[in-house]
Amino acid sequence: MSKPLTGKTALVTGGSRGIGRAIAERLAADGATVALTYNSSKGGADEAVAEIEKAGGSAFALKAELLDAGAIEPLFEALDAELARRHGSKTLDIVVNNAGGNGFGGLDNATPESFDAMFNVFVRAPFFILQAALSRLSDGGRVINVSSAFATRPSPMASMYSMAKGSINVFTHSLAMELGPRGITANAVAPGWTSTDMNAAVRESAEMVSAIEADTALGRFGEPSDIADVVAFLASNEGRWVTGQIVEASGGYKL
Repeated sequence: MSKPLTGKTALVTGGSRGIGRAIAERLAADGATVALTYNSSKGGADEAVAEIEKAGGSAFALKAELLDAGAIEPLFEALDAELARRHGSKTLDIVVNNAGGNGFGGLDNATPESFDAMFNVFVRAPFFILQAALSRLSDGGRVINVSSAFATRPSPMASMYSMAKGSINVFTHSLAMELGPRGITANAVAPGWTSTDMNAAVRESAEMVSAIEADTALGRFGEPSDIADVVAFLASNEGRWVTGQIVEASGGYKL
């Protein structure tokens, strides 16, 4: 099996479950050494690392509470130390900003606290993770942010979430311009409805599932692996001429 990312290093935030775990597993299967972060789900992170290693890949987990701006510096200190131990260098080749949280947040039920939590994790953390990564990111590297189809087709039940993911789209465009002179690409992948624990309550409603599937050209919920495959393309050499793009991976949601 071809391993196009052999010798590369990757950081995947929120890599202990859902889409992030699928991304971490795919990048590792393609040969990268993957650092994945987790917040409270240490068991999930350990399980993800064990599965990657069982499949012949290389990965390690780092705790990072990204609600806290002060968590980023110790995260990179720990990342530097582990990459140096494994590779003799703290160089990063791929950064995937995926970490998020449960909940969407609409105008009817939002609070200042929930608003701050949403933007701290979905907007502030990716911004300052990239700031910290800049000195470590290799020329010709890859930045991939996880956005959402809700960023361009907002829903009243998810106004905060849509705003936050819209910010990620703008950030991605800005990064592409800033990092282009170094040959670094910056793109976002925007999933549609994907089977993760974030929308488990929605999937408990047969009526909601039927409505969502009817709004999706390919007629089903996405799987985390569907998103991971798109990320893997953007991380590979085949994605070298794609930058500044929001690549929707939604199965044709609300076309």
